[in-house]
Amino acid sequence: MEIEVKIRALMMDPNSGTPIIILKDVDSETMLPIWVGAYEANAIALEIEKVAPQRPMTHDLLRNLIVEMGASVVRVIVTELRDNTFFAVIELRTSEGAKLLLDSRPSDAIALALRADCPIYVDMDVIRASRNAASSDQDIASEGDQTDEDEWPDVIGEVGDLPM
Repeated sequence: MEIEVKIRALMMDPNSGTPIIILKDVDSETMLPIWVGAYEANAIALEIEKVAPQRPMTHDLLRNLIVEMGASVVRVIVTELRDNTFFAVIELRTSEGAKLLLDSRPSDAIALALRADCPIYVDMDVIRASRNAASSDQDIASEGDQTDEDEWPDVIGEVGDLPM
C-alpha cells in the first residue's frame, strides 16, 4: 500500500551536515526523513522557492524532454529502503497511454515531481523499515554515552504542506 506525502521541510543533519528532506503523510502526522545530496537538495530548494535559473537544470531538462516526447509524469513513488538506501520510481504515461516506470533516486524523483506538479507517494513498507532502522539507531545510541539532547539545526526551508 502507498501513502501520498508532501514535502514538509528541507533541513541539515547536525551530525553529518547532509541535507534531509522530510516527507509528511497528507492524512496523518507520519513523517519520513530522506538524506539527500547537496546538489539534489539545492535543486529541490530552488523549485520550492520558485527560483528560475538562467538555464535549465538537469531536472528541468528531464521534465522538458518528457513533455516534448508527448509523455507526462503521473507520480513518483519511494518504493524501498534497503541497506540504508532509499529507492524510487518515476511513473510516466506515454501519449499512447502506456505506463513506464523509471528507476530513480528519491531525491531526483522528488525534484522532478515538483517540476511536473505531480504527487509523491511512499510505500508503507518503507515507512515501517525506516521506523525499524530509527529504533535500532536509538537503541545503539542509548547503549553509549550519548544523550537525547542533541539538537536539530534550523530548518533550511519550511515549506509546510507544499501544494503540488
